[in-house]
Amino acid sequence: MKKLQEIFEQLRGLDPNEPGRWPLGVRLGVAIVLFALAAAGGYYFFVWKSQYPELVEARSKETELFNTLEAKARKAANLQAYKDQLAEMEKSFGAMLRQLPNKTEVPNLLVDISQTGLAAGLHEKLFQPQGEARKDFYAELPIAIRLTGGYHQMGNFAAGVAALPRIVTLHDIEILPASKDGSDPGDLVLNVTAKTYRYLDEEEQQPAESDKSKSKDKGKDKAKAKGKAGKQGAGN
Repeated sequence: MKKLQEIFEQLRGLDPNEPGRWPLGVRLGVAIVLFALAAAGGYYFFVWKSQYPELVEARSKETELFNTLEAKARKAANLQAYKDQLAEMEKSFGAMLRQLPNKTEVPNLLVDISQTGLAAGLHEKLFQPQGEARKDFYAELPIAIRLTGGYHQMGNFAAGVAALPRIVTLHDIEILPASKDGSDPGDLVLNVTAKTYRYLDEEEQQPAESDKSKSKDKGKDKAKAKGKAGKQGAGN
């Protein structure tokens, strides 16, 4: 304790204006403290301050990667459930495809649609299949239909179409009075477009893709021809 008191007394008696007269130990201690402060300040301004944004970015990326890892871990844990769901979707898709008629079944389906209207008690005035419209993997077959009869009979027709084993949808439904003067309100005219859908096999899908490539080639040829014509015009 006496030594500490003596040290404190010596420190109190030091003249800050004449550090050269300080004891050697005090001067070494002060030099070490000043060096440590200078080193800490240099580290802060030249190292820490310049690299701190990189640290923040790295921590943010670490959090993002951790969230991604957690999401993938959840997916991995539910992998079997996803496989079962995919198998169920493929099964449902296959069942839907089986509801699409093939080429040989289309004529019979048209007869079924026509017979559905007659079975409902309606009189068929028009039954006209339209041109087939091909989509990505299926073809759409619209049929223009005009029927006359009662409102409830038309409802039975719609229900009968929905009950067919093949997919048939009704579009552009229009119900009008059969007589222009409205003298017979019980007799109505039904104008409707029935659409059925046919699955295209691989051979039928390939021509569509080749047609697209041909149209692209034609477009390129036209562009080249226009470019040559422009160069010739500029040369003249």
